[in-house]
Amino acid sequence: MKPDQLYQQLKDLAQKLDITVLEKSLKNVGLHVKSGYCKIKGKKHYIMDKNLPIRRKTRLLGNCLKKMPCDDLYVLPVVRKFLEK
Repeated sequence: MKPDQLYQQLKDLAQKLDITVLEKSLKNVGLHVKSGYCKIKGKKHYIMDKNLPIRRKTRLLGNCLKKMPCDDLYVLPVVRKFLEK
């Protein structure tokens, strides 16, 4: 699976887990900010620096999602294998 396809599958999985993936430019915020998972007013978000390379985005989002309970959800075998790495 191509990196951009895998990233899209991970974003789809995040949506199934009720996590909103927001891609924002984090260069111009004036603070040292990294991509990451957070809760805002009880809603789950993953803020992703849109300037990162696709492979880095995939790795970051994958690291977050592998900690989430997704045993009851259908996940493509290639995506599940990626999350188990």
